[in-house]
Amino acid sequence: MKKKSRGFGVYFLLIAALLGVCVWISTMNKEDNSYEYTQLSEDLEAKKVESITIQPNKETPTGVAKVIFKNDQKKLLYATDITEVEKLARQYKEAGEIELEVTDIPSENWFLNYLFPILVGLVVLVFIFIMLNARNAGGGGGTNAKMMNFGKSRARLADGSNVTFQDVAGLREEKEDLEEIVDFLKSPEKYVQVGARIPKGVLLEGPPGTGKTLLAKAIAGEANVPFFTISGSDFVEMFVGVGASRVRDLFAEAKKNAPCIIFIDEIDAVARRRGTGMGGGHDEREQTLNQLLVEMDGFGVNEGIIVLAATNRVDILDPAILRPGRFDRKVTVGTPDVGGREEILKVHARKKPLADDVDLKQIAQTTAGFTGADLENLLNESAILAAKSGRLFITQEDIKHSFIKVGIGSEKKSKIISDHEKRITAYHESGHAILFHLLPDVGPVYTVSIIPTGMGAAGYTMPLPEKDEMFLTKSKMLQDIMVSLGGRIAEELIFGSDDITTGASNDIKVATKEARRMVTKYGMSEKLGVINYDDSDDEVFIGRDLAHPKSHSEEISGVIDLEVKAIIDDCYDKAKKMLLENQEILHSCASLLLEKERINREEFEALFTV
Repeated sequence: MKKKSRGFGVYFLLIAALLGVCVWISTMNKEDNSYEYTQLSEDLEAKKVESITIQPNKETPTGVAKVIFKNDQKKLLYATDITEVEKLARQYKEAGEIELEVTDIPSENWFLNYLFPILVGLVVLVFIFIMLNARNAGGGGGTNAKMMNFGKSRARLADGSNVTFQDVAGLREEKEDLEEIVDFLKSPEKYVQVGARIPKGVLLEGPPGTGKTLLAKAIAGEANVPFFTISGSDFVEMFVGVGASRVRDLFAEAKKNAPCIIFIDEIDAVARRRGTGMGGGHDEREQTLNQLLVEMDGFGVNEGIIVLAATNRVDILDPAILRPGRFDRKVTVGTPDVGGREEILKVHARKKPLADDVDLKQIAQTTAGFTGADLENLLNESAILAAKSGRLFITQEDIKHSFIKVGIGSEKKSKIISDHEKRITAYHESGHAILFHLLPDVGPVYTVSIIPTGMGAAGYTMPLPEKDEMFLTKSKMLQDIMVSLGGRIAEELIFGSDDITTGASNDIKVATKEARRMVTKYGMSEKLGVINYDDSDDEVFIGRDLAHPKSHSEEISGVIDLEVKAIIDDCYDKAKKMLLENQEILHSCASLLLEKERINREEFEALFTV
């Protein structure tokens, strides 16, 4: 590397020297060119000039007059009409006051005007050519050399991964499916003996942060075969045909290294449903997808190449790529259950010093719905908080504060709020908290606060789900709507209908969406029956049709609106009745919030035992 750098330095110095010569030649004979004809006339009249040398240009009548003064000062006059200057100078020469010399028209310098600029340009081009060749040679025919070629694959051949299946927690069944792939690559003969065919492709699907890419890294760490990684967006370019060329190059390289694995992250960037874009069949993404379909299962045979892909939008993928023979196996990577969350926390806590009071099992129970990425972020925020406090270990209190920060947002304690707004917020959050506590299928309450958060909320009430739920019941959804309306109801009970605020706007939005889903999607309306009227599956951006018709009539739309309103009104009345029955606790909770600004579960539940 030092020899190459030294060689580049020599070329660089050569170019710099040539440019310096050009600058020197261009400025070699330049003097003060601010001298004008009127000044020359005045200097001649004042008898300051000793001699004048006139140099006419080829493009007469222009030229240069070199004026030498009696005090040895020199000036140049660039004249557009040199004949006028010569006429004036001859008058003073005839009077014997100055010396005058008129030179011949200079011949053209071909070297400086034509040959020298061409030589400089050639030297620069040779330098650039040498630099590009040296860079390609330095790549050793690997990834760096390929990236210099526009139509070549941008896949990176992983040298190995430090991640193994032991580092993947909470995904037991998913690991079993993928361990079969690794086992086949290590010992394919035992599968061939019984006529088994290894899946050509495995699609990892699931919400963001659940560990799809981590599983791919674990396969790279476990399998002793070449592992090519590329993102779906690396195929797509503005020029049609480039993506298809990169797909061909990727599989050609993979065939040379078979058996091997190709991992395409975020494959939905290139494998969306065809016929949905504005470019029709000539869209670059569709050309790329067509080539990918052919390479995975066309007339050609790709023995020993396994395509691994990850996406969180399997609903928009083209059906042709999902069929057996291309992606034979689909592995759903969902959010972990309570046991999986505890395993994930143990993995992420390996290199973090924990205090004795940290209970990972309790944290797993209180983080229902968290993905692996959420849990890693939770412990990382806790470690940052511990370091900020000057401690060398993480406490349970650090994790509690981080749980609020991750779930709700950073508290803005410095924000100035009037006493009246604080009082409204206290009753609003108390309304939510009381319903969380009283209703059987929601809650219990984890924290209630009237401190503003970074998400724009004036306060928050955080529940503590103690169990994972695979599906929702009708009663649970109705109770969620009642809790959402609890804040607005508390404001109305205490301050009257004329002083209700906009603070419940998001609560009303959430309640309305929940009620509409009950009617249109889940068939929970007695009037409409068990029929799905939800049109959200045909999203416009997927592109089926920008003006797709509704699946139901305008009359049904009116009934849906009436049913949604009936559910909201019924939940509102029931929630209002419960808060009226517990109005003393509503006042007590609001007073405690105004005093402490934030209360925990124990302090809140103590209000019901008084």
